[in-house]
Amino acid sequence: MNRRESLKALGLIAAGTGLLAGSCKTDNSKTAVADAADRIPGIQDFEYERTKALQEEKFFNEHEFATITVLADIIIPKDASSGSATDAGVPDFIEFIVKDLPDNKIPMRGGLKWLDVHSQKRYGQAFVNCKQQEQLAIVDDIAYPELARPEMQQGVAFFSLMRNLTSSGFYTSEIGVKAIGFKGNTPGVWTGVPDDVLKEHGFDPSKFFG
Repeated sequence: MNRRESLKALGLIAAGTGLLAGSCKTDNSKTAVADAADRIPGIQDFEYERTKALQEEKFFNEHEFATITVLADIIIPKDASSGSATDAGVPDFIEFIVKDLPDNKIPMRGGLKWLDVHSQKRYGQAFVNCKQQEQLAIVDDIAYPELARPEMQQGVAFFSLMRNLTSSGFYTSEIGVKAIGFKGNTPGVWTGVPDDVLKEHGFDPSKFFG
């Protein structure tokens, strides 16, 4: 299993809990963040106003958002079968979801800070400014909890959350839904009682269908 599949599989376990489903709505090119400009049927006024307020609020600064973007595309990069996490609008999803579920604010901001401090000590610069192989080396040290060294546990906890949010955002987007081949409810096609069933009950199929 390659890095993309390993990171994605771990994230799908967390995303499968449905924790974030209530905040999601499918969009053509973005993630499932509810668009405040569209009044979804069944949404009450106070819910609409709350969503609109959350979208207008800004939590991550430019540097933090750039770091989230890099991490998201490491977790789910673009490949032959689908676009990347950024193509699916995952960074915007994460920006929204930490405001919608504020318990994630401190872990995310603290984790981003930890990542830069660790990167500065290791490579002399912030994570987003590191070479790709340096970024991947750091990620490999925190992406697999059972293999991580004790001193990396804060990074492990942060990356697990980041992976959870990335997978949740990606697989509730149109790109992500198509990537797993989900087609939703589709009508069946009735072609009549099978010939063998008719024959079993003593009927001649030719008399019914010519």
